[in-house]
Amino acid sequence: MDMQRIATNLFGAWFQIGRQFPPATLDAIAKTVSEGEGRHRGELRVAIESRLPFSAVAAGVTARDRAAMLFSHLRVWDTDDNCGVLLYVLLAEHRIEIIADRGIAKVVTPAEWAAITTHIRDEFAQGRFREGLLTGVSEAGALLARHFPGDGKPRENQLPDRPLVL
Repeated sequence: MDMQRIATNLFGAWFQIGRQFPPATLDAIAKTVSEGEGRHRGELRVAIESRLPFSAVAAGVTARDRAAMLFSHLRVWDTDDNCGVLLYVLLAEHRIEIIADRGIAKVVTPAEWAAITTHIRDEFAQGRFREGLLTGVSEAGALLARHFPGDGKPRENQLPDRPLVL
């Protein structure tokens, strides 16, 4: 059992989630997601989780595992063209995970997603949570526009644009 992870999830700064991601920041992120989706065929979903429950940490669930669970639960995989992307933040552990559906995973390299997570993490390290996620969402949107450009026609929004805060 990883006592450090348990302590981080129990006692870390996760309780500041409302201060780090206030409604105005969530609105700005939703707007950036929506604007990006106007330029590509992908669907971007943002999920911000304050911490993992004790039972999950004790069972060895990692941030990547949790992101994969949410990818499925939120049905990010169930989009036209298999172009869903989940950008997941586990605040307590300072972890950022991006999971892309198979249509995107075929053409976007893990290194491209890693560069985006690094940019987000760098902003978060400076206490710039708003800027970090706005940067990440913009960069993910640009990547999707490059690989899955829109056709100029309005399309149905398949996933909510507003970040899910857990």
